[in-house]
Amino acid sequence: MSPTQLPDHGAVLAEVREVRRAGIVRLRELRLPVLTGMSASPGEGSPGEPRFPAVERLLRTAVAAIGGGTLQEAAEFSLGLAQGTRDWPPADRRRRAAQVYGVSVERFRKNQELMVLGQVAEQLVRLASGAPAQPPATGAAAPASDAGTAPADGSAPASALTSASAISEPSARPRPLAPSHHRIPVRAGGHGGHVTLHVHAVDLLRDIDVVVSPSNTHLALPEPYKSSVAASLRRAGAVRDPAGRLVEDSVRDELRAWSDRFAAPGLSVAPGTVAPTGAGALAWQGIRRIFHAAVAVPRPGTNDYDVQPADVTRAVTRVFALLAEENGRSADAGLPTLRSLCLPLLGAGRGGLTPAVSFAAVWAAVEAELARGGDWDLHFLVRRPERALLVAELLASTDGAPTEEPGP
Repeated sequence: MSPTQLPDHGAVLAEVREVRRAGIVRLRELRLPVLTGMSASPGEGSPGEPRFPAVERLLRTAVAAIGGGTLQEAAEFSLGLAQGTRDWPPADRRRRAAQVYGVSVERFRKNQELMVLGQVAEQLVRLASGAPAQPPATGAAAPASDAGTAPADGSAPASALTSASAISEPSARPRPLAPSHHRIPVRAGGHGGHVTLHVHAVDLLRDIDVVVSPSNTHLALPEPYKSSVAASLRRAGAVRDPAGRLVEDSVRDELRAWSDRFAAPGLSVAPGTVAPTGAGALAWQGIRRIFHAAVAVPRPGTNDYDVQPADVTRAVTRVFALLAEENGRSADAGLPTLRSLCLPLLGAGRGGLTPAVSFAAVWAAVEAELARGGDWDLHFLVRRPERALLVAELLASTDGAPTEEPGP
C-alpha cells in the first residue's frame, strides 16, 4: 500500500474494536474492508475474495510488533490471540486483559482498552506504510557490541534475552534467531547454582526426567488438539501408528487410572495435589515422568478457572516430595534416579495469574528446596520471548544478585 493510500487511523481502530467484540473465531462473519485491503498482497486474488487467514496474520504481526510487556499481553487477550483464548467470549477476554493491568473490568473498558487497541491500530498503519512497525520507546538500545556477549560459563546475559523479543518485530533486515536455551546463575539460602530457561514449546523438551504439567482439580486433560502445556504433553505422549493414527492415549489413560485409584468418584482432588504418570511416547525424547499439578479450580457455570498462588506453591512443594519418594524406591530397586525437573509458569494461562505472580509462587517452593540443599537440575519453560525476559530478570533478583561460581 503506497503512502497516498494509507488507511485512516480511526477507520483502522474501528475495525480492530469490531474484532475485539466478535473475536478471531468470527472473522468470517465480519465486514472489515480496511483490514482486508491492508492484508491483501498486490495482484493476489480478487478484491471481494475472503481473506480471513490473512487478516488474522496481519493482526498477529501488529500485536507482536508492540514489543512485549503488559501492552502486548493485554492486546493478545483482548483480541483472542493469546494461547488458549481464541474461542473465549468477549467478556472473558476483557476481564483477563483487565487483570494484566490489575484494574477492574469497568475501569479497563473506559481507560486502558482504548489505549491498547489504539496501539494495535498504530502498528497496523505503520505496516501499511511499508515501514517497520515500532514498539513504544522504552529507552536506548543496547550497544551492538554487547548483544552477542555471554559469560564464559554459557550463562545468558540480559541483552541476549532482550533480543528475543526482536523475533516478532518486522524488520527490513533479517535478525538472528534468539537462543531457545539460557543457563542462568541463581542463589537460594546461601546455595549457588544454575537454572536452565527454555523458550519453546513443551513438546520440544529433551532428556529431562520429570516435566510438570498444570491440571485442573478434576484431573481432566484438555483435548489434544489444543495448545496448552497439558494438551501438548498429552498429544506428544500418545502412541501412534506410522500413518499417524492414535494407538494409545498413554498419558490420559495413566492419569485416569491414578484418579480411579486415589480420587473419590465424581469428586475433585484438593488443590495442590500432584498425580504422577509415565511420559508415554515422550520416553523416546528422554522424558521419564509427567507430574500433573492440580492447581486450577473450575468456576461453576463458566469456562474459567481460579488459581491461588498458595496452591501453586503447595503443588511444587509436593513435586519435590514425590521426586524424593520415587527416588527412594528407585534406589532400593537399583534403578536410575530422577534428577532433572522442568517447571512451566503454573496458572499463568487460563488460570488468570500474571507471569510474575505465577513465578513467585513457583519459586517460593523451589527456593525452599534449594535452601535445604536439594541437588536438582532445574529447568523453567516459557513459550514467549517477553516472558523469558521477565523470568530471567526475576531469577536474577532472587535472594540478591546472583554471583558467578568460582572457576577451577
